[in-house]
Amino acid sequence: MGDNECRIYVGNLPPDIRTKDIEDLFYKFGRITFIDLKNRRGPPFAFVQFDDPRDAGDAVHARDGYDYDGYRLRVEFPRGSGPGGPRGGGGGGRGARRGGPPSRRSDYRVLVSGLPPTGSWQDLKDHMREAGDVCYADVFKDGTGVVEFLRYEDMKYAVRKLDDSKFRSHEGETGYIRVKEDYSGRGSGGSMGDSMGRGGGRDRSRSRSFSPQRRSRGSPSYSPMRRASPY
Repeated sequence: MGDNECRIYVGNLPPDIRTKDIEDLFYKFGRITFIDLKNRRGPPFAFVQFDDPRDAGDAVHARDGYDYDGYRLRVEFPRGSGPGGPRGGGGGGRGARRGGPPSRRSDYRVLVSGLPPTGSWQDLKDHMREAGDVCYADVFKDGTGVVEFLRYEDMKYAVRKLDDSKFRSHEGETGYIRVKEDYSGRGSGGSMGDSMGRGGGRDRSRSRSFSPQRRSRGSPSYSPMRRASPY
């Protein structure tokens, strides 16, 4: 338990990789506490530590095997650490799925409609973070989605400020989304299909389609993070 469950190993990196590039690869999954890049001798690799082990699990599931400038990344928990099993969609009889959305749940839920076809759960989570701490996000193939917040006030802020806001997917598609509070799922623990008033299945393909554009490596806005102790 502790730091080991929050730390992930990132290997098979390109030789010119920088700490900022690694931050760009993983910042969407949660708060990063430090990045330790080893690139002075031999093939570069890195350790990334998150504030929450659930975010570390999301990063492993979504980025292991990811094609980065022609390099297929190897992302995993260091030996002897990490959660006991895959996270998947989490709870409610959904079953594990590689690359699925975060599994922390809360009753502070909003329903989203009007998402463009290429909108992923990562895109939605990133968009809704403007309102506060998002603990769960998922999308469905009919252009709807669901987002859960850690705090009630953040959910209320999202309804007030992000309803009819402009949403942009990782592939550049845009749309104006509607954000409404979900009253039906309070305390029920029911499935998202039920809370959306539909019995259909979940879209399990779009969670692996996330492919954000790389940021410029020369970005001046980066503030160096606290480095880890040598391994």
